[in-house]
Amino acid sequence: MFMIRNATKYLFGNTSKESIIEIPQGKLYLVRPHSLKGTSELIFNDAAASIRRTGQEFQYQLVIQRAYEEGEAELAEEDEDGVADALGTEKDEKTFLLDQSLQFRSDIRQNGEAVFAWRDLSGDSDDIYEFVCDESTKSSEVTTFEIAAIECQYERKFRKSKDHATEKDLQQFNFMAEPIPHASTQPSPSGKPVKAAPQKSSIEADTPPIGVKERTVSKRADQTVASVKESGPTVAPPSAAQPASLDIFTKERAELHLFDFDSGSFMLQDPVVTATVYETGKWQYWLQITGTEREWLGQRVGADLNPVFNFEYLSFIFNHYTDDGSAYSWLLRFKDEATEVRFQEGLMSALWEQLNEAKWKKADKDEQQYVLDAFEDLTMDDAPPEGEGEEEEEVEEVIDDDGQRSEHYDTDEEEDDVVTRDQDGNVNSQLAVGYKHDRSFVVRGSKIGVFKHTPNNNLEFSTNISKVTTPKGQLFSPKKVMLHAEDSNMILQNENNPNSLYRMDLEYGKVVDEWKVHDDIAVKSFAPDKKYAQMTNEQTFIGLSDNALYRIDPRLSGDKLVDSQLKQYTGKNAFTNAATTEQGYIAVASEKGDIRMFDRLGIKAKTALPALGESIIGIDVSADGRWILATCRTYLLLIDALQKDGKNEGKLGFQAPFGKDSKPQPRRLALSPNHIAQFQHETKTPLSFTPARFNTGVDDKETSIITATGPFIITWNMKKFLDGRKETYTIKRYEEEVKADDFKYGSDKNVIVALPNEVNMVAKRSFKKPTRESIAAAETPRRSSARRRLGRSEVVNSPY
Repeated sequence: MFMIRNATKYLFGNTSKESIIEIPQGKLYLVRPHSLKGTSELIFNDAAASIRRTGQEFQYQLVIQRAYEEGEAELAEEDEDGVADALGTEKDEKTFLLDQSLQFRSDIRQNGEAVFAWRDLSGDSDDIYEFVCDESTKSSEVTTFEIAAIECQYERKFRKSKDHATEKDLQQFNFMAEPIPHASTQPSPSGKPVKAAPQKSSIEADTPPIGVKERTVSKRADQTVASVKESGPTVAPPSAAQPASLDIFTKERAELHLFDFDSGSFMLQDPVVTATVYETGKWQYWLQITGTEREWLGQRVGADLNPVFNFEYLSFIFNHYTDDGSAYSWLLRFKDEATEVRFQEGLMSALWEQLNEAKWKKADKDEQQYVLDAFEDLTMDDAPPEGEGEEEEEVEEVIDDDGQRSEHYDTDEEEDDVVTRDQDGNVNSQLAVGYKHDRSFVVRGSKIGVFKHTPNNNLEFSTNISKVTTPKGQLFSPKKVMLHAEDSNMILQNENNPNSLYRMDLEYGKVVDEWKVHDDIAVKSFAPDKKYAQMTNEQTFIGLSDNALYRIDPRLSGDKLVDSQLKQYTGKNAFTNAATTEQGYIAVASEKGDIRMFDRLGIKAKTALPALGESIIGIDVSADGRWILATCRTYLLLIDALQKDGKNEGKLGFQAPFGKDSKPQPRRLALSPNHIAQFQHETKTPLSFTPARFNTGVDDKETSIITATGPFIITWNMKKFLDGRKETYTIKRYEEEVKADDFKYGSDKNVIVALPNEVNMVAKRSFKKPTRESIAAAETPRRSSARRRLGRSEVVNSPY
């Protein structure tokens, strides 16, 4: 063992290599002892197994990559007719975070066959993957591979180098005592599944697909290796001190379950608890859950609760945060619908009052129902019949090149010479994607980097605008930017001069005009006159302040605000941002969380949608005006603006007001509470979405939504979401925080991402289904060896 561990020091020590160790040939099976489909399934007939670094310290992946014989890959693509697998790149590669819960082990069978095995954490408890090594694999290679995997698990668990580990420390990752069944492509001999032993739980066979499971950990009677330990379940933290109660909003009995990070399921903690929501002070509220023998948890009622109600399964899922920043996901299950309805009304009224600082009882019934609908999970009645909506998206072939692009990059430099950090400490902060000329612009302090979109869907550094200054020579860092006038100009906002905007001529790369808007009306945000106005020579655009909406016309002498198209409110509405449709309809959002819909400037809103409580930090509208997309810190809202009944049936809320009792039902796009808990468990940072956007294109329908939080980019499939399907989002994790993101114009297949010191274009097909592995493993942008270097003569001449 000592000699083998010395060998792994060499493997780990070479940090220039992404792969630590590899078994070049074998077969991958999924073995399901209790499946109706048969005992095992051949996943990859020819594959390689490797252990890779993830770019995040102490995190490693077991990677099984499919191998193709010459010509086989092309035939496979023809057979699929361009249809992509729903799991993206997983059709050619499967990745598993190397963690103790996998119970990774190896065996050399009597016939000399070497096999690795590990648990399928997304399947039943006894489902396992098996990698059967090719007969040419030496036993010493198998042993070295397993020791490397054990040391990776040690580093992940203890967050320190394997060099500190003793033989005794590593024994806890030795799962040799766990049996490895023989993989076979033949069905089980009896043709009948073996029945699993019954499990004790108060949740019956209609357990919801959200993963509510009662799990019991049994000890092997014949287990002889005392040092082999099972990965323990997630333990509930101590309950916070309970404040004094004033007015009780609701008090109901339920079952209590806690999400277990290792198994990926909710585990029963207490069959009978009392959940109470009560007032503790002015606009302050508390949720307390008490069992017969202990206080389980207590926390303030606020937006971070992230409540999700599912009436089909009588469940309520929410997040709980401790003082040290740890996140947990809890589930309450009620005995009947009436009990859950009472609890929902009590909790949501407390949450609404806390966010709005107003009494719930004073809101009208329609507004109350609007709020309750937004936080209710879609039921199965909303889902399409089984088999419908199953078609997969077509994918275009892309060359995956996530190479870093520094501001000093050109096509002749060596890749190792790329500089991705500035000495001034500034980082990338904003992204503007061109519609007309295939350019993306990235703001970095008082500099703007320009990147060209290449034909093979990569980014290539074009030029750097090194100093952004006013016409008087004052240096400033743009707070907000917008492309304008066929992408020939960029409108810039200077935080130190809120009553003016600046025009940069992108051909010369300098600010040429200062536009004074108004002496008494500041510019808080601005938006194009129409959705795709930046593709035209349209000069005017929309501006807004805290309580005013108006048109800005740079051609006017003096102040640029058009007085005849000004709508100013007496109260402080705290407007935050606006978006426009292809027809010029306007949606305006506010810090209060309400949305106003206008068909033109200078008049009252046609429709006003109530506030849910959280501030809206971003808003987008589909080109035809049908869908409004609002971004709050912890969730998104998708609102259908088309009226389905009444005298204005067939009209948009921009054109005519909704009836008093026919407000649209807001659809809340939120991450599953258990995924949020895993996000924060890994990153120790709270959820905070970037402004979400639809994919864009004059002739393209909106099919996807993109946003980011921390190091994660998230995309939603609109069709699947509107069909009522669960967890319709995929994710991609980076090592650093995502600063800005947007779709490439004219497609939803490629995403442009600005990290603090890098800018990349990535294929959406590289996004993964959210699993424990994809959430935990950060990806470091890497260069593809297949990329062809461009010579200077091949670079498209840029006016920038």
